[in-house]
Amino acid sequence: MPAKDNIYLVGLMGAGKTTVGRQLAKRLGRRFVDTDDEIETRTGVRIPVIFEIEGEAGFRAREVQILQALTQETGLVMATGGGAVLDPGNRANLANSGTVIYLCAQPRQLWERTRHGRNRPLLQVADPLAKLAELYVERDPLYREIADIVVESGNGDSSHLVKQLEREVRSRCTV
Repeated sequence: MPAKDNIYLVGLMGAGKTTVGRQLAKRLGRRFVDTDDEIETRTGVRIPVIFEIEGEAGFRAREVQILQALTQETGLVMATGGGAVLDPGNRANLANSGTVIYLCAQPRQLWERTRHGRNRPLLQVADPLAKLAELYVERDPLYREIADIVVESGNGDSSHLVKQLEREVRSRCTV
């Protein structure tokens, strides 16, 4: 088991995991990985196509494989897919191999950020705001279960949030 030095960003889609993760990785001099991008790179297929062909279960199986591999590496800042926490093994891998940061945002804020995107299969429904509210109720307790740090990410400028997280991470870890 590698040292617990990775940094994992968890939260619902639109919470800012990729944006914050890229900036935080740059400030800490670490490699950034987005698990959704990694799945697309390794399969050569966009996530909506994976959902269309294999369903959510097929996508989640791929997500488990990616997370198992990446949590064995060290020195990463990683943005996970919003549903990665649904799998108990993923939660254990994340909690045991890094510092988990939950970027928490309310469903309405998430809807504002995601409403024009087409790369989010779970939101291709009649009422995406209601779907986000449903996902929040289901996943918020799971994010909190493994989070070392919980921060509100819904209040605009990411640079302030990144600086705050950098201070927090540096106070906890050998960076």
